[in-house]
Order: sequence, then structure tokens, then C-alpha cells
Amino acid sequence: MRVIEVYADIWCPFAHVGLRCVAERRVQLSREDALLHVRGWPLELVNGAPLDPATTAHHVHDLRTQVAPDLFRRFDAEHFPTTTLPALAIAHAAYAKSLDTGETVSFALRNALFEEGLDISRPEVLGDIASRHGIDAVDEMDKRSVLDDWHEGQRRGVEGSPHFFCGEQEAFCPSLEISKGGRIGELEVNPSLGVLDAFLTRCFNE
Repeated sequence: MRVIEVYADIWCPFAHVGLRCVAERRVQLSREDALLHVRGWPLELVNGAPLDPATTAHHVHDLRTQVAPDLFRRFDAEHFPTTTLPALAIAHAAYAKSLDTGETVSFALRNALFEEGLDISRPEVLGDIASRHGIDAVDEMDKRSVLDDWHEGQRRGVEGSPHFFCGEQEAFCPSLEISKGGRIGELEVNPSLGVLDAFLTRCFNE
């Protein structure tokens, strides 16, 4: 089994696309044995403030219109979470059960936000996701782990969300090429699957 570590936040739309790309390429390369360990990179701590719903909505629009037309189907800025710290703690509790459970819950949290339009900072939303995946409780260790992941990510030189590590290999947002567009606030986004494939090839051959 190969483990690919990813530092990412749940409300980061670029991570939502990037994780999906890796999951799809994993199937196409017949490497379902490679699991994603998605670790916390809490942007509200990194940036000193929660993500802005309006700005995130613009990024969602750019991603959907330029590279991911099948994603963000029911994203609703009106239901944007105020924090992701409790959700990241639930993801840690899921990984404590198994890598499979952790990966599944990491995707479920992002799907709830970006594909179902749910506010993942609401206890009832998180409770439903947790119960569906056999997570009985989140303890103080799970909460502390979010800070631990953040600090470890700083030590490892994480550039942003998502940043991938596999053995000696690493890549920041390898599936997307992002630059400022012609209009203020607009991003130009293009797939960079060649960069992603190069990373995965090095990862799987290491």
C-alpha cells in the first residue's frame, strides 16, 4: 500500500478539484492501493481569518467554468461554513479508525459542502456525517491534531492547500495551473495533468 499525504482545508475549492483528480488518476492507473491521508491545513489559522464566502464563490465559478464543469453542483455561498476546525477534527477521528475511513470521510465532508450545499460548521451536519461512517465521538486529541498538522505542515514547507507529499516527492496543487485573469478578482485556471502524472509516477516508482 502506498500512502499519499495531502495538506488541505475542507473549504478550499482547489483542494476539492485536486483530490478528485488524484482519485480519478489512481483508478485509471490501477493503483487503488494508494490511499490519501488528507491532513489539516486550516486556512483560518494560516491566514488569520476564515475564508470569505464571496471570494470562494468567485473561485468556484472560475473552476467550474474553466476546468471542472461536473463539480460544485449545489455550492451555496449562503451556507458557507464559519469554520472548518470541527470538521477537520472529525476527519482526524476517521483516520484514527483506518486510512480507508479517513479518506472516505475527507471526501464526504467536501462533497457535503461543494456538492450538497451544506454548512459543514453546523453540528447536526457534522453529526450526520460522523454517524454514517461509524465515528462515535471526537475527543480533545482529535481537536489538537488539527493544530499539530498545521505546525507539522509549516515545518515541512507546505505552500498552501492542497500540497501533496509521497515519500521524498512533493507537489503543490499539481493538477491545476492558476494565474490571475484579465479582470480584477478573476483567476485563469488550466489543467496541469502532466505535472500531476509526473508526481504520481515518481511516487509510485519510488
